[in-house]
Amino acid sequence: MRVVENLNAALHGAFAEHPGLTLLGEDVVDPYGGAFKATKGLSSRFPDRVLATPLSEGGIVGVGAGLALAGAPAMVEIMFADFVTLAFDQIVNFAAKSVSMYGSHVPMPLTVRCPTGGGRGYGPTHSQSPQKHFVGVPGLSLYELSPLHDSAGLLRRVLDAKEPAIVFEDKVLYTQRMLDDGTGSGEVDDLFSFDRPAPDVARVYAEDPSTADCVVIAPGGVAHRAIAAARSLLLEEEITCQVLVPTRLHPFDVAPLLPALRSAAAVVVAEESTAGGTWGAEVAHRLHRELWGTLRGPVALAHSADSIIPTAPHLEADVLLSTEDVHRTALEAVRG
Repeated sequence: MRVVENLNAALHGAFAEHPGLTLLGEDVVDPYGGAFKATKGLSSRFPDRVLATPLSEGGIVGVGAGLALAGAPAMVEIMFADFVTLAFDQIVNFAAKSVSMYGSHVPMPLTVRCPTGGGRGYGPTHSQSPQKHFVGVPGLSLYELSPLHDSAGLLRRVLDAKEPAIVFEDKVLYTQRMLDDGTGSGEVDDLFSFDRPAPDVARVYAEDPSTADCVVIAPGGVAHRAIAAARSLLLEEEITCQVLVPTRLHPFDVAPLLPALRSAAAVVVAEESTAGGTWGAEVAHRLHRELWGTLRGPVALAHSADSIIPTAPHLEADVLLSTEDVHRTALEAVRG
């Protein structure tokens, strides 16, 4: 099953489990079923609860936040995550603030889904990963789709929390196969196995994870690149890595990661956001504070270049985070 198929099944399940849930978005109804087919079949099955909207991200999210404030769970699909910036005010100054600014806690069951990332030649305004712009907003939770976590469990957690949340979904990840068949552990390929030391975190490893030379922390959209880098490091450099893949980006709980990090020679945080003020930098700050006495060196960051994202494939590849970038960063961190 591909990740987008797993997500589609999870959306069908979420609508069946939550009778009041409404989905708003551009071109989400059948026969189109969304730009990436994540909502395929939903409008046919739930015609009164899946609504196609005009091109107005601020308006769409504003309506969704209004429904949530009134107690009705709402999900909004932003066709390309780049345009969630048009709804920044509705998310940051309305939805996130409404949780607590009225003097007591107010449930706000609003979920904003954002297809992110490059790798498809869509150009500067359709290829970004804007996660970093929402890190640290009080009252707002951030998640990322993962090939190592069933999307049904992720959506269930988001909806049950009844809080404003953004779920980031890497567009290239949509096409990749799920690595988890629902059991929570198993084989990734001929070299790597995976399990979950915590509900929010999957762990990929080739050998005893407690003896890994390097730990790479990578959200779901980067997971395949991080695993490929771990493979090349093992086969070419005899460096063992374990890859930790979280689904909840913020607030980020570092506690489940600490046992794996204390024994590692190097720690790398990899992400596709462009350089500067990133989620990875926030994670590194948290880890430095928790592990300053045991870390053998600074937490290293691997991310896309400080640049707009070109359309031409060869230029886009120069800007976006690659497997080779993760490999090089981890190698440099291990060797000091």
